[in-house]
Amino acid sequence: MSKCIVTGGAGFIGSHITDKLIELGHEVHVVDNLLLGKEEFVHEQAIFHKVDIRNIEELQKIFKGADVVFHQAADPRLPISIEDPVSTHEINVTGTLNVLVAAKDQGVKKVICASSCATYDPNASLPITEDALQKPLSPYGLHKKMGEEYCRLFSQLYDLSTVCLRYFNVFGPRKLDSGSYPMVIPTFLGQRQRGEKMTIVGDGKATRDYVYVADVVFANIVAWKSGIRDGRGINIGNGKQTSVNEIAIAIGGEKINIPSRPGEMQKIEADISIAKELFGWKPSVTLEEGIAELKKEWGIV
Repeated sequence: MSKCIVTGGAGFIGSHITDKLIELGHEVHVVDNLLLGKEEFVHEQAIFHKVDIRNIEELQKIFKGADVVFHQAADPRLPISIEDPVSTHEINVTGTLNVLVAAKDQGVKKVICASSCATYDPNASLPITEDALQKPLSPYGLHKKMGEEYCRLFSQLYDLSTVCLRYFNVFGPRKLDSGSYPMVIPTFLGQRQRGEKMTIVGDGKATRDYVYVADVVFANIVAWKSGIRDGRGINIGNGKQTSVNEIAIAIGGEKINIPSRPGEMQKIEADISIAKELFGWKPSVTLEEGIAELKKEWGIV
């Protein structure tokens, strides 16, 4: 049994990682300030610490004796990072630095850091490979890029094993249609549930690469167990692009178009060959299967 830390463990992806670690028999400590997370998402067997990652003194205490940190805590709301780059920088960059410092000081063996496809150049050739230019359109994307650089440096300078997983568009249970910056799938599901029209941003031709949360959890586990320790960024996606219009068709119902938003990539598709090669990882749940399960959960027929 290992002592595992999950920052952001009351959030969407972090709570699913927590559940899996407990299922595997590990001792899990969840660190979350509940800015965006929900305490009801925290597994009853996890040890919950209502702590902000900007509080390095508390992190030092919690990380003592830990084997691994799954760093999921962030403010992922892209528009908020544009409106308030200072506060989101403190959470996403300074918070990540605090996690790495506490992990180094307390002898943690490995840190798995959540990164994002938002770090990439919006004009990158598809599918996007890990060596594509990182030229983010938003402060949030820049924050994640800086977090990756800190992971790389901590591996080089302090011999702290780190790996960064560049999530594409993660969907699944517990992804809300309100609160944090919601993605299109839960937004459409919530609108359908309330009998509203689905709001399509722009012409609906923008694409995303959707990966199911259970597959992302598996990627975190295999990254932990792998020999990758140099802070490199690795794509975690489905390897397929899907347009907003196609999502609307899959969910069904009436739709309406609204103006486009700034700071967003228009076409996204991951090259996941590195994850397959290094981790033996590949997604197991298709977009269609995932949406079908979510429609049942939301009571949509």
